Amino acid sequence: MPFARTARFAVPLALVVATAGCGVNTIPTKEEAAKAAWAQVENQYQRRADLIPNLVATVQGYAKQEKDVLVGVTQARASANAIHLSDDDLKDPGKVAAYEQAQNHVSVALGQLRPLQEAYPDLKSNTNFMALQSQLEGTENRITIARQDYNTAVQDYNTTIRTFPALIGAKVIYGAKPLVPFKATTANAETAPTVKF
Repeated sequence: MPFARTARFAVPLALVVATAGCGVNTIPTKEEAAKAAWAQVENQYQRRADLIPNLVATVQGYAKQEKDVLVGVTQARASANAIHLSDDDLKDPGKVAAYEQAQNHVSVALGQLRPLQEAYPDLKSNTNFMALQSQLEGTENRITIARQDYNTAVQDYNTTIRTFPALIGAKVIYGAKPLVPFKATTANAETAPTVKF
């Protein structure tokens, strides 16, 4: 009888301990942290997208004949804003790469505004332009930090779902798949794009 009573309590206790060791709570917590970090990446890209119309409008007053450059910036922004990733898309390397490539096109298009500073010296003295330039540079820095935070969260999540004992819970309970970290999409990715006017 004492053995049966002990077994009655020991088996459920062993299951609770085994389940806790398999990452039942850890896996969704880390996945949600990675998704929250991605939301911050998107948030910073949105901030940059929101600044672009003001920047273009300010430059238009000085550089009416530079319509092609301004149209290119506007089109790059529109293309980048057209791509949206769901939480499940973060597990698809192709969709993440397409999103990052669209965002990179915005950075390249903004870089084409740089020569306008030399062509239109009065633009340098425009306080709206200078404020927008400063905000844009700050946003680029925020984007970099947000991508770093996302990559750290992805690394933590991916490591958890690939290591024992959480590996068991990840495969059996959740069918977890690794998330895709941010990867540079340009050949010269080691040098951050700078926007100087």
